[in-house]
Amino acid sequence: MSRRRLVILGGGGFRVPLVHGALLGADSPVDEVVLHDVDAARLSAIVRVLRAQADRVAHAPRLEATTDLTEALTGADFVFSAIRVHGLEGRVIDERVALAEGVLGQETVGAGGIAYGLRTVPVARAIARRISLVAPDAWVINFTNPAGLVTEAMAAFLGDRVIGICDSPSALARRVTRALGAPSAEVEYAGLNHLGWLTAVRVDGRDLLPSLLADPARLATFEEGRLFGAQRLRSLGAVPNEYLHYYYDHDAVLQSALAAEQTRGEYLVRQQHECYARLVAPGGDPLAAWEAALGRRNATYMAQEGLGERDAEDVEGGGYEAVALALMSAIARDRPATLILNVRNRGTLADLDDDAVVEVPCVVDGSGVRALPARLFPPGVGLVQRVKATDRAVLEAAATGARAVAVRAFASHPLIDSVPAARRLITAYQQRLPELAYLT
Repeated sequence: MSRRRLVILGGGGFRVPLVHGALLGADSPVDEVVLHDVDAARLSAIVRVLRAQADRVAHAPRLEATTDLTEALTGADFVFSAIRVHGLEGRVIDERVALAEGVLGQETVGAGGIAYGLRTVPVARAIARRISLVAPDAWVINFTNPAGLVTEAMAAFLGDRVIGICDSPSALARRVTRALGAPSAEVEYAGLNHLGWLTAVRVDGRDLLPSLLADPARLATFEEGRLFGAQRLRSLGAVPNEYLHYYYDHDAVLQSALAAEQTRGEYLVRQQHECYARLVAPGGDPLAAWEAALGRRNATYMAQEGLGERDAEDVEGGGYEAVALALMSAIARDRPATLILNVRNRGTLADLDDDAVVEVPCVVDGSGVRALPARLFPPGVGLVQRVKATDRAVLEAAATGARAVAVRAFASHPLIDSVPAARRLITAYQQRLPELAYLT
């Protein structure tokens, strides 16, 4: 059997050891891991962590690292795309420019997500084009945020061979089924990335979700139950993805962000600068330093938004690396699995066109990915369509370089909804992000 080669783009990223750690089991679907990054120093630091992870692990995948994209992609069977254009410093800019305008600056939702998309889509398209030429048979798994938008951009060159992943829907499903005591139940979920709803939990055809929604004590045992509250969840008749908090509780979240001493991006910039310095310190323990930083990062996830410290049991259940491993194993070993993924709609959701990338349950096997029948949460249809229209404006602006279309992207988003504010936002972002100079 030929060796299977996994390429990780953004290989110097902080979360790469999560993926590598998941591959160290006895049933790894790959034999070689190639890290690619444009930052040689970060790449070298993460290689130290990965080598420490693999120490004394029998049959660990062979590890390579390079700053040459074509060299990395040659012979790839799987490509994980996990890039961050302008680094975490770009995230801080996304947040601070938005907050200065009095709008939400979260990295994937609203103004911050639009700015992130506008500078990322051109790079993602160039990478997709290179993959289509160098490794046309590779399966591309997109981690890069905004995940749905970037996956749709890459699909223009890669078609159905690019699949977007996120750990939020699977984590939500895991929490809800655990609260019901039915971990193997079938869940119904649909929407866009960071904009979806879990609408049913079925066992032998019977929907158990109404019983959970009627039980405040059980709702209080998991994150979304505490975040949205029993009364709201009962009125919705569904459990939203945690990112709906930015829409449902927008004013409170915005006021909290404006009052905070630092943004999430600023916290992560400081933490990662300290962490990477420890990773390369002579005589230090890179794996221990990374694990300590990861623990602090997980514990403070969405803390500013009122979620508090994350549930340890859920963190241990696996994040996006578990979704990636399950997806890759299903394809490589032709073992069917059902996963919530970001794929082209192709008629799955009647309210969106065929090329729209949607987040829905899919069956994955050796032939690829097939979306299961699904429908949008009816009260959420209008919101989903508006956010998808914003995505489409970002894609058009990136393709044409038209600043006016970028203004439309900002103005059309439901959390901005203002042409004057959109014009001020794009001006401020262009002043601080050289990657947006193409918009004229």
